[in-house]
Amino acid sequence: MSLREEIGEQPAVLAHLLRTQEETVREVARAVRGRAVHWVLIAARGSSDHAALYAQYLWGSRNGLPVAMATPSLYTLYESPPRLQGALVVGISQSGQSPDIVRVLAEGRKQGALTLAITNDPRSALAAEACLVLDTGAGPELAIAATKTYSSQLLAVAMLSAALTGDEGQVAAALGSEPLRQIPALVESALADEAAIAQAARHYEAMARCVVLGRGYHYATASEWALKLEELTYVVAEAYSTADFRHGPVAMASSGFPVLAVVPGGAAYADVMALLAALVAERDVDLLVASDRDEALALGSTAVRLPGGLPEWLAPIVNIVPLQLWTYHLALAMGRDTEAPRGLSKVTRTW
Repeated sequence: MSLREEIGEQPAVLAHLLRTQEETVREVARAVRGRAVHWVLIAARGSSDHAALYAQYLWGSRNGLPVAMATPSLYTLYESPPRLQGALVVGISQSGQSPDIVRVLAEGRKQGALTLAITNDPRSALAAEACLVLDTGAGPELAIAATKTYSSQLLAVAMLSAALTGDEGQVAAALGSEPLRQIPALVESALADEAAIAQAARHYEAMARCVVLGRGYHYATASEWALKLEELTYVVAEAYSTADFRHGPVAMASSGFPVLAVVPGGAAYADVMALLAALVAERDVDLLVASDRDEALALGSTAVRLPGGLPEWLAPIVNIVPLQLWTYHLALAMGRDTEAPRGLSKVTRTW
């Protein structure tokens, strides 16, 4: 199966996850309530790291849980794991095979913490170390660049957030809410805009480096977009929160410098727009805007329209899909092999 085919599978994958994992999500939420979890530690690598970043914003803002990212080398190379009392220790991994991520969950279990694996392989080593397993059910992903496994991880994270919002009596309503249920259809609509997305990508076929900007929930999308660019096109793509970008990296921006920005409506919209307007007016950057807002799209020299209609906390699940397509078509325009990016393999085992 090709990368393009796996991108196209996402509406069905997300619908399947919503349909089959509701009871598992309820079980996880009950366990979190029952164990009086005070904070969350997440171990992840690659695209899964960006799903963890989304969880950091989402579980923090909607569920009041402090979320930290694990430092796996403390558990492996340094053999000095921190104390994990009161934690939910989560491993997010497509394959569930990376030894360092597995080691974090094993240590969590050893210390008596509640452990959760969010994985596409419920028979993996990661799942074996977890008290609870949330199977993203994306099916075999043969392309090296993660697409459907990433969006399904985001949806799993969002479903758990919904189940943890309010008391147990409100879980059914939260998981059956209209915004969650309309996600597969919105992804389908994003895929239907492929011709315009491909045209927008061709403008950048000579690009060698860029920055990718986002903030809040959309920082995860910017980070994943940058990774896809590096994997598939070999462009040097650095992702920044727009707040961090102001603290030094903005010095890179000059006339013609490519700036790619994820700017959907939401709490960070005005702040991001102010920065982008300044970059265009004062530094004459080559700005690509991905947004559901006409005002933002008009600011860019190139634009990718994102689907609208979702609350901000769910938008990253849908918004990454047109950017996956954009990167795929840019890779084709550059003559890259989208099925076998150089030097990469599907499963990367780190210690």
